[in-house]
Amino acid sequence: MTATGLSALLVAVTACGPVAERRPRDLRVGYDSMDGSLTVWPPRGSLAEDSAVTAAVTEAVRDWRSPVDDRVHLPSSGILFSGEVGGAPLALVAASVPGQAASWLLQLTGDGDRYVVSHATEYTDPGYLVYSDVLPVQTADGRRYLTSERVRRLVGPNGRTLSNTDGLTAPVDVPRCQAVTVTATLRSTESLPRGRSADRLLDLGTGTANPRYPLVRDESGSGKRALAGLDTCLLAGEEAPFGSVVRRIGDRNAPQSVPASWPKAKLAVRTLGEVALGGGEPAELDQLTWETAEGTMSAVVYRPADGGPVVLSPADRTNPLQVYEVPVPGQPLVVLSWRSTKDTTLSVPPKTTRLVDRPGLVVVPRPDRTETFSLAADEKTHYRSAGSPRR
Repeated sequence: MTATGLSALLVAVTACGPVAERRPRDLRVGYDSMDGSLTVWPPRGSLAEDSAVTAAVTEAVRDWRSPVDDRVHLPSSGILFSGEVGGAPLALVAASVPGQAASWLLQLTGDGDRYVVSHATEYTDPGYLVYSDVLPVQTADGRRYLTSERVRRLVGPNGRTLSNTDGLTAPVDVPRCQAVTVTATLRSTESLPRGRSADRLLDLGTGTANPRYPLVRDESGSGKRALAGLDTCLLAGEEAPFGSVVRRIGDRNAPQSVPASWPKAKLAVRTLGEVALGGGEPAELDQLTWETAEGTMSAVVYRPADGGPVVLSPADRTNPLQVYEVPVPGQPLVVLSWRSTKDTTLSVPPKTTRLVDRPGLVVVPRPDRTETFSLAADEKTHYRSAGSPRR
């Protein structure tokens, strides 16, 4: 949603859900987010008014801990769905975890008279979960989506409208490691007076591992083009674009949390140039960019001319001088990219071979030891390092 739309969406975190016999310390059922007179997340599911189920779900959520051992703040959390799905009890909880300023979508399954958390995905912006209109659910029979009351229609990857019961869709055929588009049509509300005919989201595939959230906003459709033909499981690797920048919480790394480089929106790709290695056909160098909870990041995609496997660099935060280490088999590269003007000058270490040398782009073999590159621009010099061992 736009900032204007978000400001119009009022969240009253202290009210109670309309469930009979709800104990004071139980989770509310539904969530008290309003868009004008519309309740965005009302109680859903055949078990929504079952007080015993609510108590069992509450107990499981109370016992759950985030990867950094923070607990859920129950008064500001809520059960978005509670019902039988595919013959088994399922509950979906919007959980507020204030210790790390995040929201979590907890998926719980029934185990006798108990519930257990089977999936947990993290939203690194506080409250962003309940501002969303489409939430991913992974069940034994495939991907499903839970939609808010703002959603009038949801179209799946095959272009067909998805049927739903109590806001939860039927199973959707989503590949394991391929991005596909789902599109919501949003009704007219106070925050969206004209509604929205095409609210596009990319599902990064069912191979996305917890706690990483698999849906990426793709309003312009540029993300679909950027990820065409790319393996999203490879993109999510620890040395690959989406997984390579570890998130820090306080003064420590949190490798079990969502990476700082995990995408949220505005995926796009542009061609940087070409590089030929060993007298072979030129390979294409593309720059992939995206927005994260910590700002814009980018990476390089190396596409061999013979159609072989692409090679991905780790992510790089936005800098005047972008530096990408691309582990091309047999010839690892360093790709240097910047906005070229008549006042910018790039300096590289002595005796460095420039495989590509043109304004705004230089490609060199990766040094055997850490070396420093510098860009003089606007009366300031920017320094970056690259080489083995990797920075």
